[in-house]
Amino acid sequence: MSKKRILVIDDESVIRQAVQRILEHEGYYVATATSGHSALELVQSDNFNLVISDLKMPGMSGMEVLKSIKILQPNVPVIIITGYATVETAVDAIKNGAFDYLAKPFNPAQVKELVEKAINQQRINEEGNHSSEEIKSNAGLKRFIGDSKAMQKIYTRILQVAPTDSTVLITGESGTGKELVARAIHENSSRKDKPFVAIDCTALAESLLESELFGHEKGSFTGATHTKVGLFKVANGGTLFLDEISNISISSQAKLLRVIQEREVTPLGGTKPQPIDIRLISATNKNLRELSSEGKFREDLYFRLNTIPIDMPPLRERSGDLPLLVGYFLRKFSDEINKDIKGVSPTVMDLLEDYDFPGNIRELEHMIERAVVLAPGGTIQPIDLGLGDEDFLANCGDECVPSTTEELKEAKRRLREEAVLPIEKSFVIEALKRSEWNITRAAAEVGMLRPNFQALMKKLSVSARDHKTD
Repeated sequence: MSKKRILVIDDESVIRQAVQRILEHEGYYVATATSGHSALELVQSDNFNLVISDLKMPGMSGMEVLKSIKILQPNVPVIIITGYATVETAVDAIKNGAFDYLAKPFNPAQVKELVEKAINQQRINEEGNHSSEEIKSNAGLKRFIGDSKAMQKIYTRILQVAPTDSTVLITGESGTGKELVARAIHENSSRKDKPFVAIDCTALAESLLESELFGHEKGSFTGATHTKVGLFKVANGGTLFLDEISNISISSQAKLLRVIQEREVTPLGGTKPQPIDIRLISATNKNLRELSSEGKFREDLYFRLNTIPIDMPPLRERSGDLPLLVGYFLRKFSDEINKDIKGVSPTVMDLLEDYDFPGNIRELEHMIERAVVLAPGGTIQPIDLGLGDEDFLANCGDECVPSTTEELKEAKRRLREEAVLPIEKSFVIEALKRSEWNITRAAAEVGMLRPNFQALMKKLSVSARDHKTD
């Protein structure tokens, strides 16, 4: 049987080392941390059976550590060490989810007895986990497609963090669904009936970003012709989602940190702080820890944002989810353009399984949409995917057709031309089909004059010659 893993957190080396010696003598594996922040980094990257934390520590208190761990690893019991052995501190810790508390000074027997009880409790907690069906039935999770182990962890984390007001940082590559996670957290929280406000921090210049977030008073800067309410106030009572948080400037980071710490915001040009009550969720496709070590992102803000981390897996690491996603997008786009697409060829699925998907779910979605629009038959073939990669088309086998260099160039040219106005072409053809290829009726149905509709048909090379015409 593998050793039970225990994390001991204390800024006092004497206490930390004493507990470590006692537990290692009993056969436990013991990791140690000197601060709450460093402890949470260990919890994010490793699994523990028990956490023992001092209550009074600089920077991040034991109570803050307790609350974060109950979200990160909710089945892990936490024992609080306190030198302030009063009923008040003990009750407060237990109310916040602590298994029990250990009062200084303590002896080895007390430590061993309490640890044994906590480890037994952890085993019972693990046996009571929810099934995947129960997890997916919750609000905001039904729109997720995928049952891989990687996604099951995401679903569980969403449900763990949603009932709290803890700040969440969602990381992951572009296209992995970070905003979807933020919305699911909001929809499973007590704030679900309040606003969910999202802003892409890359979409606005620095001056505009601060005005959007904090608001401004009339006349506070050139062009400020009226008072503007910032998004922090718009989201009051609800959730504010800051996407691509890594793109805000150092000066804006300082102002954001102040708002998070003080829970109040002062509009640009204003003098009176306004209280706010929001849940803050941020997202980034960059490594904020690395950026902070390079001086490009404030370390104190990083720690504030990273209270509860959720790291979205890329599509290539979601084993078994690709067929489910392909089927979902095929049904979605077939229904949208009223086209009968029955599935994909075996070669297409093999190619998709081998493809790296640097754009993740978003890339797959666009790829399937394009294939549905361009496919001449009821089954998606390799040539319909149009990945835009010569090597992809050249190496995908006989079914890919073309196989020679000239045929390949011709196929690429056709794909480029047909991709220019695929939606418009589908729009025209479907209108004609509904009107039994009667051009006058089709034009009237879509609200166009017949000459203009005919001109669009000619532009898109759509002919009614082989069908009934008026």
